[in-house]
Amino acid sequence: MVQIPNTPTSADVARLAGVSRATVSYVLNNTSAVRISAATRRRVHEAARELGYVPHAAARSLRAGRSRMVLMPAPAIPVGPLYSRFLNELQWALGRLDYTVVQYGSVGLEGDEAARAWAELRPVAVLVPGAGLGPQGVAVLKRSGARAVVTLGPGRVEGTHALLMDHDAVGHCAGAHLYARGRRRIGVVLPGEPGLEVYSRPRLAGVREALRGTDATVTELPLAYTEEAAAELAARWTGSGLDAVFAYNDEYAMLLMRALQDEGVRIPEDVAVIGADDLVLGRLLRPRLSTVHIELPSGQDLAELVDRAVRDPGGEPEVHTVLGASVIRRESS
Repeated sequence: MVQIPNTPTSADVARLAGVSRATVSYVLNNTSAVRISAATRRRVHEAARELGYVPHAAARSLRAGRSRMVLMPAPAIPVGPLYSRFLNELQWALGRLDYTVVQYGSVGLEGDEAARAWAELRPVAVLVPGAGLGPQGVAVLKRSGARAVVTLGPGRVEGTHALLMDHDAVGHCAGAHLYARGRRRIGVVLPGEPGLEVYSRPRLAGVREALRGTDATVTELPLAYTEEAAAELAARWTGSGLDAVFAYNDEYAMLLMRALQDEGVRIPEDVAVIGADDLVLGRLLRPRLSTVHIELPSGQDLAELVDRAVRDPGGEPEVHTVLGASVIRRESS
């Protein structure tokens, strides 16, 4: 017969640590309203580790009258290392504020339909990357108990807090840099991966704005993220007459640079290349890759915004324009 071990309880932790159950709850829930000595906190944490005890999130939510779950729908589009680092920082900061962060995969669901699926989990807050959520979806989330809905993307939705990502500025920096380097026939890579147009189109618009009123031309270059697609584009390059390219980001820039070099195109003598994101790999290339350095919002600042909104759900929605951009010139341009 298989013996199922007993699940340790807060009472077991209290007995081992020599404190009350209330003290265990205060310590493990990181309650700041009650003063507890550092030595007592240490005993409780040591006892919990020894017993393998973890607090019951659902029970804690029932006692508090609301969930502590912050739902982060998994992005439906490819995200690079820069965004991944931001998400890691954000999750760490929310954890420090005693929220449980859950990433939700909603493959096949979009917009308001996805919001209904998120609402079933009764999160206290939802952080929505990209576009697609509408006012109806926001209403569904709030009726289900979400005290804060925060969008991260190029536009805002009524009733939400918003971090507006200014991708036009990224393209503007790249276009102005290439023009200043004497380039006049500039290509702009538009990724072929579905969903990225929400970022690539504003970047293209930023390049066009930077070159408005000049003698420079802008050519759109659709490109799938494959070696074959890059090789095909590189094979047609000489006939295009282009003398520069903003390749959307560093990953596309590295893909295209290698294909151009395989075709005998010299960088930067024949073609200046610039990416975006300032990835470490770009510094390891030869020639080293010029890039647009992007400053994402602080994960700590966003976590504090979520906490403020949860504490004051009736407050005025906050709107912040983020995504600072600056050119780092290296040998490729």
